[in-house]
Amino acid sequence: MNKKINLFGMTKLQLQEFFLNLGEKKFRANQFMQAVYQNYCDNINNIFNFNKNLRNKLLIQSEIKIPKIISEYISQDGTIKWILQISNQNIEIVYIPEKNRATLCISCQIGCALNCTFCATAMQGFNRNLDSSEMIGQIWNAMKIVHTKNYTLKKITNIVFMGMGEPLLNLKQLISTINIILDNHGFNLSKRRITISTAGISHIIQNLGKVLDVKLAISLHAPNDILRNQIMPINRKYNICSLLSAAKKYISVSKANQGKISIEYVMLNKVNDSDNHAYQLKNCLKNFPCKVNLIPWNCIPKSQYKPSNKNQIKKFSQILKKNGIITTIRKQRGDSINAACGQLSGIVANRMYKRTNMLHKMP
Repeated sequence: MNKKINLFGMTKLQLQEFFLNLGEKKFRANQFMQAVYQNYCDNINNIFNFNKNLRNKLLIQSEIKIPKIISEYISQDGTIKWILQISNQNIEIVYIPEKNRATLCISCQIGCALNCTFCATAMQGFNRNLDSSEMIGQIWNAMKIVHTKNYTLKKITNIVFMGMGEPLLNLKQLISTINIILDNHGFNLSKRRITISTAGISHIIQNLGKVLDVKLAISLHAPNDILRNQIMPINRKYNICSLLSAAKKYISVSKANQGKISIEYVMLNKVNDSDNHAYQLKNCLKNFPCKVNLIPWNCIPKSQYKPSNKNQIKKFSQILKKNGIITTIRKQRGDSINAACGQLSGIVANRMYKRTNMLHKMP
């Protein structure tokens, strides 16, 4: 028996080709996408824009296969972490509500191969890339929950690829996923509402503008190559100079970034947070159009690191600001449920969780 084709996660062009091969018109792709991504339909029998004959044809050779949420964890600050099961592996999605928006942080790999020394995802090693259906499935599940009457959650306005894994090492599937997010028959979000966070794969960033135009955030985390080599081994292959040069080329053609790229900088006590490091970072970025986001390090088990002192983070920020660099300090969100930056691992830790298995409430 032939394996059924999963239509979930296909781009519009792929769906158009599928329907043409089925003897149907191309506009069926639009109808399918609207039913699935805007009306949250996960059953071919319930796509009522399709006549019974077409639904029967689809049922014979295709399916809508979407990964399922198995657990939910809610932080007191309103952050929610959902665990999705893919085969026998777990991936994590984080929903972060704010005053006028809500951001969804999604994963692009199971594990990560980059071995950043301060990150829980890196500690579990690399398993595999997620395909577009598995990435889109994270968004679909979260948006479906937000839209159901069982919740009073803010509408998801922003998508960030800042979860588990390095997005640019899964570029083909990333492009397909973003195409569905942007498509007016898909999730129909603006390119300025989508952010890719990368540890810095310079040769891909340099050519990224040919295939994508979304916001870019660079995980820099050190002001010089010697230190960055130690805490982010990827720097031995793509150093700071090559990374910033590639990013400059990208923003020269990107409209989504509006001339500036976000620089992410995790604050590690007595590692990269001294006044001298701040001045080094200022010199490193003096000719680079950016805004710096200082991230208080979030504790993870079995780590050698400690978070920087709050007063030192403020002082670090002031040094950058006084030297003309736009700087913000990221609020810590979801750390009580291991959902904060750098804490995602797919492994449930024994911490103070308000845990609810919400499967019975799923619409």
